[in-house]
Amino acid sequence: MVRDGYFYGVGCLLAAGVIAWLATWPYAVPVLLLAAFFLWFFRDPERHIPETAGAVVSPGDGKVTDVSVVTSDGASDGISRNRISIFLSVFDVHVTRSPIAGVIRDVRYQRGKFLNAMGAHSAEENEQNVVTVEGEGRTVIFKQIAGLIARRIVFNFKVGDHLACGERVGLIKFGSRVDVLFDHDAAIQVKPGDRVKGGATVLALLPIVQPIVQPVHAATAGEREAH
Repeated sequence: MVRDGYFYGVGCLLAAGVIAWLATWPYAVPVLLLAAFFLWFFRDPERHIPETAGAVVSPGDGKVTDVSVVTSDGASDGISRNRISIFLSVFDVHVTRSPIAGVIRDVRYQRGKFLNAMGAHSAEENEQNVVTVEGEGRTVIFKQIAGLIARRIVFNFKVGDHLACGERVGLIKFGSRVDVLFDHDAAIQVKPGDRVKGGATVLALLPIVQPIVQPVHAATAGEREAH
């Protein structure tokens, strides 16, 4: 369970105890139910992380709402990329995971509105955290986007940190959205309407980039004599 679950859950349990002591226990039942909801909502189940080469895994649980091509959408280089959007309802796990293994190159927090996370403009106008990860010659951008109820985005790493594929990186409280942006040559594995699980579902497969090997030239006679 995420630490926040204990904060909210225990707080409600203490409040229920005070209500039951000052009044009668039936008045404490709604608060006890709220405590149970918080303890359930902030669950953090273990996931089997795929070891498929080039896999881009889902950063969160939820429903795929859009698969499209965008030009900017948080990226500052103006390059067109594939984008997969995932909506997280209050019934989904809200722990965020890294879509690939790599090094964090940029983290940018953007203040904004709290529009419905399923809306077309939420990706640009809502409060969000934009993270750029580079690994194996590829750059993948993912966004933690606040929704209609969400008021806090948690991200636990900084620029220069190394992430494993599917590693827990943060949390978006209550209803929200995550977007993933990656190169055009990826083979997309999901479609709108699919249900995905953070760290476990492969969203796309990126072709493996081979490292550039510099050719080794044989030394000339003059070079050999110089030595």
